[in-house]
Amino acid sequence: MLRLKPIRRRKRRGPSRDVLRVADGAFWLALVFAGLIGARHLLSPSPPVAARASVELSVPAATKATPGATASSAATATPVAAAHGAAAAPPPHPIIAIVIDDLGADAVHTRRAIALPRQVALAFLPDPPDTPGLARMAAREGHEVLLHMPMQAVTETRLGPLALTLDLPPDEIGRRLDRALARVPGRIGVNNHEGSRFTADRAALDPVMQHLAPRHLFFLDSRTTVDTQVVAAARARGVQTGSRDVFLDDVVTIDGVDAQLRVLEAKARAQGAAIAIGHPHEITLDAVAYWTAHEKGFALVTLRAAMRRKTEDSLTLATR
Repeated sequence: MLRLKPIRRRKRRGPSRDVLRVADGAFWLALVFAGLIGARHLLSPSPPVAARASVELSVPAATKATPGATASSAATATPVAAAHGAAAAPPPHPIIAIVIDDLGADAVHTRRAIALPRQVALAFLPDPPDTPGLARMAAREGHEVLLHMPMQAVTETRLGPLALTLDLPPDEIGRRLDRALARVPGRIGVNNHEGSRFTADRAALDPVMQHLAPRHLFFLDSRTTVDTQVVAAARARGVQTGSRDVFLDDVVTIDGVDAQLRVLEAKARAQGAAIAIGHPHEITLDAVAYWTAHEKGFALVTLRAAMRRKTEDSLTLATR
């Protein structure tokens, strides 16, 4: 009987002890590394969801201009999303300033003008008896107050005893300006009433600007003539200045004023800033009150802010 030899099964060779030691060391090294990462996250956690949401909600998709908005807020609004690499926000809204002048003679309509948003600048004639009290009221309500200075026109117009005319010597121009300025308390600037002849004469304007410069008063050119020299004369004396873009009520009808408001908006879009002058007519005051309450896509700003913006833009264009 043959004895079968037992079948020898070959044993599989397992990993050597050296390999096991290396693998074991790698495992513990990985475990320690993972622990360090977890500890760092525990020490410096990411902001809670509520905090992140508050940051996102604080940056609206589009900034709506309101009647109370200022030029600085419109010009400096920078979305937080841009800081995190998101798309930049659209440029600031165009800015608009509105001036109501010829104030003081009609106390009822002057008070209506004072009731407009405080960004609306108010310009007072120096002669009416009620001017000082109404100007003080306007300043208390936060409006920029201007002296609406009568100046000689091309046509013969009765402008009162303080009007500036071409035949006056510089000393008399200064005296009349001082008397007129004293009649408008709280004034921070001047704009011309009429003046189509006077403002076209650079020599006549120079003593005006020389008088305003040390008093730190600005001059808004009402632009009653295409030949105006106001801006050049003002800048030569270091007087802050700007000029009107639109008269709101050359045609005193609802359609007429509404059409001019559309022109004002178009100029603001094209230029970045625009300045309008209106008068204390019932229709104009109604239209301005409605526009300031319902406008969209524009920022109503103070006159001084609009003049500064227009000056900066003109200087930028000049240096290109």
